[in-house]
Amino acid sequence: MQNFKPGNCIESHHVLALEKQIRLQDYGFTVFVSIKTKSALKKAIKKGLLFLDGRVAETSDWIEEGQVLELFAEELLYKKKVFPLQLKVIFEDDSMAVVNKPEGYPTNGNYFKTIENALTYNLKTSSEKDKLPYPQPVHRLDNPTSGLLIIAKTLSSKSYLSVLFEHNKVHKIYLAIVEGHFEGLSDIISLDIDGKQSSTNYGVEKMFKINQDEFSLLSLKPSSGRTHQLRIHLSKIGHPIVGDKTYGSLTLSNKLMLHASSLELRHPKTDKSLSFETEVPHKFVKFINRSL
Repeated sequence: MQNFKPGNCIESHHVLALEKQIRLQDYGFTVFVSIKTKSALKKAIKKGLLFLDGRVAETSDWIEEGQVLELFAEELLYKKKVFPLQLKVIFEDDSMAVVNKPEGYPTNGNYFKTIENALTYNLKTSSEKDKLPYPQPVHRLDNPTSGLLIIAKTLSSKSYLSVLFEHNKVHKIYLAIVEGHFEGLSDIISLDIDGKQSSTNYGVEKMFKINQDEFSLLSLKPSSGRTHQLRIHLSKIGHPIVGDKTYGSLTLSNKLMLHASSLELRHPKTDKSLSFETEVPHKFVKFINRSL
């Protein structure tokens, strides 16, 4: 049984004259402020949140002049379990939030101890009409990766932020400690992942030795968002991230030295430019200090 029902009406739209016949799935996302993509529209229809002339709409419905479309907020039938994990909130308003994800927790998924389940413990309820039933991450960080995570608090911000990610308009910088010494101070890694083009810009921030082993602190700017992209790219060029046993790290470390350190994006409601940056995490400082 699905844990949601239609709540308050967020938006309504009166269909005017049409140039040609069109299905709801191709029309709806062009007329609602709160829904920016076809996939978001299909999710709303699947959840029974979109009504056509007073009845629950279907993706196969044809749109006709004079019809009325209504989009409803999502409400939970049963209260979502709250994981009482204290998070550092970097930014929050009624539309969105940015939190500093600790390592060791999945962003979301079919578990109790996830960052998503901890968000209502840390964030205020939005007062916006299209507020989500609970705050939701709009992207993921791997379980062992720490750093900045963007959270949507309203349907419109979730849809807007998803479009930003889709068009690579969320600019992220990661920090990583990797094995080995670099001859050049910057370069671009361009390697396909699962047959899809992907590239990562890197810059060497520091090189150091621990005993006789060489390590480098890198800043990383992915220009695509493939799964495990940074971990795969660095492993492929012979510089696996410290602690990444999956992709070939030989260094004895129970922590993955990868951190999402900064973000730049446009605010989903005000269109204001936002930028966020974290301090170098303690696990990095502790590891580098072993070289002193």
